[in-house]
Amino acid sequence: MTLRRIFLWLLALAFVAAGANHFRAPLQYLAITPPWVPWPELMNQIIGGAEILGGFGVLVPSTRRLAAWGLIAILIAVFPANLHMALNGAQIPGREIPSWAAWARLPFQLLFIAWVWWVALVPERNETEPTCAGASNH
Repeated sequence: MTLRRIFLWLLALAFVAAGANHFRAPLQYLAITPPWVPWPELMNQIIGGAEILGGFGVLVPSTRRLAAWGLIAILIAVFPANLHMALNGAQIPGREIPSWAAWARLPFQLLFIAWVWWVALVPERNETEPTCAGASNH
Protein backbone atom coordinates (compact mmCIF):
# COMPACT_ATOMS: atom_id res chain seq x y z
CA MET A 1 0.00 0.00 0.00
CA THR A 2 1.41 3.37 -1.01
CA LEU A 3 1.73 6.34 1.29
CA ARG A 4 -0.89 8.16 -0.75
CA ARG A 5 -3.35 5.26 -0.38
CA ILE A 6 -2.77 5.25 3.40
CA PHE A 7 -3.49 8.98 3.54
CA LEU A 8 -6.63 8.47 1.43
CA TRP A 9 -7.95 5.97 3.99
CA LEU A 10 -6.95 8.26 6.88
CA LEU A 11 -8.78 11.14 5.19
CA ALA A 12 -11.89 9.03 4.71
CA LEU A 13 -11.79 7.88 8.33
CA ALA A 14 -11.30 11.45 9.59
CA PHE A 15 -14.26 12.81 7.64
CA VAL A 16 -16.58 9.93 8.51
CA ALA A 17 -15.67 10.33 12.21
CA ALA A 18 -16.03 14.12 12.09
CA GLY A 19 -19.36 13.82 10.29
CA ALA A 20 -20.67 11.30 12.80
CA ASN A 21 -19.59 13.64 15.60
CA HIS A 22 -21.96 16.30 14.25
CA PHE A 23 -24.80 13.95 15.24
CA ARG A 24 -23.20 12.59 18.41
CA ALA A 25 -22.23 15.96 19.91
CA PRO A 26 -24.10 18.71 18.02
CA LEU A 27 -23.75 21.30 20.79
CA GLN A 28 -20.04 21.74 20.16
CA TYR A 29 -20.75 22.69 16.54
CA LEU A 30 -23.77 24.81 17.33
CA ALA A 31 -21.69 26.72 19.89
CA ILE A 32 -19.28 27.94 17.21
CA THR A 33 -21.86 28.55 14.49
CA PRO A 34 -22.00 32.26 13.62
CA PRO A 35 -25.34 33.88 14.52
CA TRP A 36 -26.03 34.80 10.88
CA VAL A 37 -26.19 31.13 9.77
CA PRO A 38 -29.84 30.22 9.16
CA TRP A 39 -31.24 27.06 10.75
CA PRO A 40 -28.04 26.12 12.62
CA GLU A 41 -29.31 22.69 13.70
CA LEU A 42 -30.22 21.75 10.14
CA MET A 43 -26.93 23.14 8.81
CA ASN A 44 -25.04 21.07 11.38
CA GLN A 45 -26.84 17.93 10.23
CA ILE A 46 -26.28 18.73 6.55
CA ILE A 47 -22.56 19.31 7.12
CA GLY A 48 -22.28 16.13 9.21
CA GLY A 49 -24.07 14.04 6.59
CA ALA A 50 -22.02 15.57 3.78
CA GLU A 51 -18.78 14.82 5.64
CA ILE A 52 -19.82 11.18 6.07
CA LEU A 53 -20.82 10.87 2.40
CA GLY A 54 -17.64 12.59 1.28
CA GLY A 55 -15.50 10.37 3.49
CA PHE A 56 -16.98 7.24 1.98
CA GLY A 57 -17.12 8.82 -1.47
CA VAL A 58 -13.37 9.38 -1.75
CA LEU A 59 -12.84 5.65 -1.32
CA VAL A 60 -14.86 4.80 -4.43
CA PRO A 61 -12.94 5.57 -7.63
CA SER A 62 -16.08 6.52 -9.60
CA THR A 63 -17.16 9.08 -6.96
CA ARG A 64 -13.72 10.18 -5.72
CA ARG A 65 -13.49 13.46 -7.68
CA LEU A 66 -17.03 14.60 -6.85
CA ALA A 67 -16.57 13.65 -3.20
CA ALA A 68 -13.23 15.46 -3.04
CA TRP A 69 -14.73 18.66 -4.47
CA GLY A 70 -17.57 18.32 -1.98
CA LEU A 71 -15.15 17.97 0.93
CA ILE A 72 -13.18 21.00 -0.25
CA ALA A 73 -16.44 22.96 -0.44
CA ILE A 74 -17.28 21.88 3.12
CA LEU A 75 -13.84 22.94 4.38
CA ILE A 76 -14.37 26.36 2.82
CA ALA A 77 -17.95 26.59 4.07
CA VAL A 78 -17.08 25.85 7.71
CA PHE A 79 -14.18 28.30 7.78
CA PRO A 80 -16.44 31.15 8.99
CA ALA A 81 -17.41 29.05 12.02
CA ASN A 82 -13.75 28.47 12.84
CA LEU A 83 -13.03 32.18 12.38
CA HIS A 84 -16.07 33.05 14.52
CA MET A 85 -14.70 30.76 17.25
CA ALA A 86 -11.27 32.44 17.09
CA LEU A 87 -12.69 35.97 17.11
CA ASN A 88 -15.26 35.41 19.84
CA GLY A 89 -13.57 32.86 22.05
CA ALA A 90 -14.06 29.14 22.02
CA GLN A 91 -17.28 28.68 23.97
CA ILE A 92 -17.77 24.95 23.45
CA PRO A 93 -19.78 23.29 26.24
CA GLY A 94 -17.63 21.00 28.35
CA ARG A 95 -14.37 22.00 26.65
CA GLU A 96 -11.90 24.70 27.49
CA ILE A 97 -10.12 25.73 24.29
CA PRO A 98 -7.40 28.35 24.63
CA SER A 99 -7.65 31.33 22.29
CA TRP A 100 -4.28 30.53 20.71
CA ALA A 101 -5.58 27.06 19.73
CA ALA A 102 -8.64 28.53 18.02
CA TRP A 103 -6.37 30.85 16.02
CA ALA A 104 -3.84 28.10 15.29
CA ARG A 105 -6.63 25.95 13.88
CA LEU A 106 -7.41 28.36 11.04
CA PRO A 107 -4.43 27.58 8.77
CA PHE A 108 -5.18 23.87 9.11
CA GLN A 109 -8.17 24.36 6.81
CA LEU A 110 -5.66 24.96 3.99
CA LEU A 111 -3.72 21.88 5.02
CA PHE A 112 -6.91 19.80 4.96
CA ILE A 113 -7.80 21.18 1.52
CA ALA A 114 -4.31 20.27 0.28
CA TRP A 115 -4.70 16.80 1.79
CA VAL A 116 -7.99 16.22 -0.05
CA TRP A 117 -6.48 17.60 -3.25
CA TRP A 118 -3.40 15.37 -3.07
CA VAL A 119 -5.10 12.07 -2.28
CA ALA A 120 -8.24 12.46 -4.37
CA LEU A 121 -7.74 14.97 -7.19
CA VAL A 122 -4.09 14.86 -8.27
CA PRO A 123 -3.79 12.10 -10.88
CA GLU A 124 -1.75 9.17 -9.72
CA ARG A 125 1.45 8.68 -11.62
CA ASN A 126 1.86 5.16 -12.88
CA GLU A 127 5.05 3.93 -11.26
CA THR A 128 5.77 1.62 -14.20
CA GLU A 129 5.94 4.51 -16.67
CA PRO A 130 9.38 6.10 -17.08
CA THR A 131 9.85 9.63 -15.84
CA CYS A 132 11.36 12.31 -18.07
CA ALA A 133 14.73 11.79 -16.41
CA GLY A 134 14.65 8.09 -17.21
CA ALA A 135 13.02 8.24 -20.63
CA SER A 136 15.23 7.67 -23.65
CA ASN A 137 13.23 9.87 -26.04
CA HIS A 138 13.64 13.14 -24.08
